[in-house]
Amino acid sequence: MRKQFTVAAVSLLILSSSYSFASDNPSKATTEEDTKGSIEQQITKATATAPINEATKSTKGSVTVKGQKIDYTATAGTLTIRDNEGVPIASVFYVAYTTNAGKNRPITFMYNGGPVSASLWLHMGSIGPMRVRTTSPEHTGPAPYTLTPNEETILDKTDLVFIDAIGTGYSRPLGKTKGEKFWGVDQDVDAFARAIKRYVTINERWNSPKFLFGESYGTTRSANLVNVLQNQGMDFNGVILMSSILNYGIRQPGFDNIYTAYLPSYAATAWYHNKIQNKPADLSAFVEQARQFASGEYAVALAKGHNISLNEKQAIANKISYFTGLSTDFILKSDLRVNLSRFRKEILRDSGVTVGRFDSRFKGFDEDDAGENPEFDASSTNITSAFVSTLRDYLTKNIGYKTDLEYNNSASSAYHEFRWDWKHNNGKGVQQMPDVAMDLGNAMRQNPHLKLLSLNGYYDMATPFFATEYDISHIPMPEQTIKNISFKYYPSGHMIYLNEDAMEPMVKDLKDFYDIAAPKK
Repeated sequence: MRKQFTVAAVSLLILSSSYSFASDNPSKATTEEDTKGSIEQQITKATATAPINEATKSTKGSVTVKGQKIDYTATAGTLTIRDNEGVPIASVFYVAYTTNAGKNRPITFMYNGGPVSASLWLHMGSIGPMRVRTTSPEHTGPAPYTLTPNEETILDKTDLVFIDAIGTGYSRPLGKTKGEKFWGVDQDVDAFARAIKRYVTINERWNSPKFLFGESYGTTRSANLVNVLQNQGMDFNGVILMSSILNYGIRQPGFDNIYTAYLPSYAATAWYHNKIQNKPADLSAFVEQARQFASGEYAVALAKGHNISLNEKQAIANKISYFTGLSTDFILKSDLRVNLSRFRKEILRDSGVTVGRFDSRFKGFDEDDAGENPEFDASSTNITSAFVSTLRDYLTKNIGYKTDLEYNNSASSAYHEFRWDWKHNNGKGVQQMPDVAMDLGNAMRQNPHLKLLSLNGYYDMATPFFATEYDISHIPMPEQTIKNISFKYYPSGHMIYLNEDAMEPMVKDLKDFYDIAAPKK
């Protein structure tokens, strides 16, 4: 039953629809019929609800990988998840790509982070059978955009299911259930666990090798989710973490680990932008030097706090300057602790540009060159329209999935009441800020066959790779299980797939991982 609109609400819709129409075509007068149609469309979108009955729309497609043609079915649909009493609580939207290679073929569940971002980034940009082309790290520009078959897909190794978190994409709460029921570390994992089990059940995939693939906060989700699902009787073959954050405690005030964690990423960024004196030719070797300094002399110096001597402070500042390209004076004024926003603003200040947070290869132009922090993130604004527009066009035009719901890029921007509950119960007590590396360790100790692949971009300034290395290396784990962990690095940022030069080696690493984690029998 549709909600009743007040006169004020309808008036607001009239104003907004008239403004939108005038902006789109200022040379054409707005007629009463035009306005009426626009109002009715907006009221429908505002009052539309997700379907309780599961709905799907499918189409056939093909992609050629290394000369091999792969036929697949693309399915956009919804999964109805229920609480323990069987009451429907949410409709979860997904897009799946499956082949006819049999029910025992590997299947991979993929999602982005946010913590509540839709899965459009991985879906449209990474390893699916279709991929939007960008001009990264330059601004991709406005439509029309180019969507092409993706010869770097891994559909030859695994079926793929892209899932939108509740409140994002077309995923919505049902009935009287509120969004906050799903907006939290453990609440989110509970919903994903129910959705994955539902998909596996209705598609008869319980006997398929299973993988989780998360990006950004999606890695936080994966580390928690694999532990939860395995405790519910669903073991996994592998977990793939792209651009990870596993321990949010590192970001609390008063701890210095965040500064040592960022130092190698600062060094890689300075290397890329030619801010290193006598720049070495090998990026990986230079980054390794930065790692050694960060975990050695730099960590020791920061641990001394204000008890550090002036001579030692000067010596450490000089070395930080070498690795980061920042002036020694700026580093000393920052008390040897340069936060990310200041670094992004300062590193190329003499050129009047800032560097991106998600990908420091990107450059932005601020209104105020003298400011302390960047005014926006060019690595986000340069690509957002290409991904959002292409996904929206693809779902309706290529797959034929139509709904009156609005596709939400994120829940945080779509809901005024959005609040994320950061508390996490790891089985040993409630954490105020989650450290899910412990959950991942529990999953790997209980399932010694579980393989872990960590994918990292050198220029990722949102989730620095050195922090990931630290978190995973501190998971209590027997010697025989450590061999199940592998790290890979690429000349790219948070969204590794934005760099064409990174795609081929990354896909090779992924396919090698699948061969190890789910060998053909």
